[in-house]
Amino acid sequence: MTNLKSKIQHLKLHRGLFVGLVTLDLIYLADAAPQNNQKLVAADYTVAAGGPATNAAVTFAHLGNYATILGVVGSHPMTQLIYSDLENYRVAIADLDPNKPTPSPVSSIIVSQATGERAVISINAVKTQASNASISGNILQDIDIVLIDGHQMEVGKAIAQAAKAENIPVVIDGGSWKPGFEEILPFVDYAVCSANFSPPNCHAEVEVIDYLCRFGIRHIAITHGDQPITYLTSNHRGTITVPRITAVDTLGAGDIFHGAFCYYMLGDNFPNALAQAAQIAANSCKFFGTRRWMELKQ
Repeated sequence: MTNLKSKIQHLKLHRGLFVGLVTLDLIYLADAAPQNNQKLVAADYTVAAGGPATNAAVTFAHLGNYATILGVVGSHPMTQLIYSDLENYRVAIADLDPNKPTPSPVSSIIVSQATGERAVISINAVKTQASNASISGNILQDIDIVLIDGHQMEVGKAIAQAAKAENIPVVIDGGSWKPGFEEILPFVDYAVCSANFSPPNCHAEVEVIDYLCRFGIRHIAITHGDQPITYLTSNHRGTITVPRITAVDTLGAGDIFHGAFCYYMLGDNFPNALAQAAQIAANSCKFFGTRRWMELKQ
């Protein structure tokens, strides 16, 4: 009976809430980014919903769990492209401003064919900030993990605080420092940041880790692209080697890493979750765009 109960618990699907940016991504594959007054013909293109929390939610759902993105989408006709894409990947949307008539933020991205590097221009969530009053109902009901990307700071703080009170683990996607993160950090369990994450007066990685530790965060990881991940967990420091691949497109690799981390962290320890997430993110870089790694045979 105990073994059966254990198997049932192991098979249980988890629910993740991903708080932050929702964009429409227009992604082009080209020889290089254009110069001034230059016109280019792309070798390929794709359109998808984007943003750090959104791509993480898609990854979390693709790996087999339930995901909800909490962000601003609105009612402009172009949002149908976002709804269609996320429905296709079984990601639910909790819209913080469903009646917003203006277009969603659009990201235009050019991926260089030779290197997989990308150039991005986007307005992000600067003009689509929501207030706590926009959070409807008990959004945390049945949620097993929360990820916050910092693009909806006021909402992110409210969700993190509520999740902490309910013992729901909170992850931050620290792609870069954003003012207001200091108000969320006291409620964070896992800080998974890039080397570009630079809090005030922090000029070296050891200073970033010390800064995060002062908020009581016990599990901290710093990613460095294709170089090893450094981590601290319960006062134990270590590194994790990132798989070596020939990159076709690095767009969204960090977002995918965070979504995979949330998936694996619910069933494993911190270093193992980081290592498995690195495998998923590296594999995604073998394909153009943020979705094809899920669709093509690997």
